[in-house]
Amino acid sequence: MNNVDRIFTKDPVAFAGAYLEYLTTVLANIDRAEIGAFIETLLDARERGATVFFIGNGGSAATSSHFANDIAIGSNSYDKPFRALALTDNNAIITAIGNDFGYEDIFSRQLQVLGKPGDVVVAISASGNSPNLLKAFEHAKSAGMRTVAITAFDGGKMKGAADQGVHVPTGMKEYGPAEDAHMILDHLVGAYLMRIVVAAAAEQQAVAA
Repeated sequence: MNNVDRIFTKDPVAFAGAYLEYLTTVLANIDRAEIGAFIETLLDARERGATVFFIGNGGSAATSSHFANDIAIGSNSYDKPFRALALTDNNAIITAIGNDFGYEDIFSRQLQVLGKPGDVVVAISASGNSPNLLKAFEHAKSAGMRTVAITAFDGGKMKGAADQGVHVPTGMKEYGPAEDAHMILDHLVGAYLMRIVVAAAAEQQAVAA
């Protein structure tokens, strides 16, 4: 029995309280150093003009889109942008690859076309075992790209295959808390990057003055 099943009660108010209390515990146990290292990877990619590709399935596909938006556009950095792109967003490409080659190839084949050595591939998955994400990591490594795994549960195969990652320590099959935490990570990282861009611009203006 996972923790969400354990705390379930027919009283919606009591369940809301228990769910939020459990989510607070999950968030408190995320390694802050992992978050810091992920942010540094994104900042490094920006400095080098590298592209950061986000990939995921289901709810994590939506998180991938949200992440790319918040980093590329939400940071308000246009002179030196964060080049972030979600490979989950083009239905024609995804269905063409899925139909012609197989669902396991929907991200790896996009990376073959768009990816370059030095780019970053961020895979988001609660289980960490999605074959298409693992295949994308295989291609990324062979092509000289850096891999980042954003995971939950026990991290799955993806956690061990990635160069680095942020792990959300939930119980198995706790998709709600896992994906909640992944979205909070998105907003945390986006909030930091937006403000670091503003701070850097202010410093440059002060020096110029």
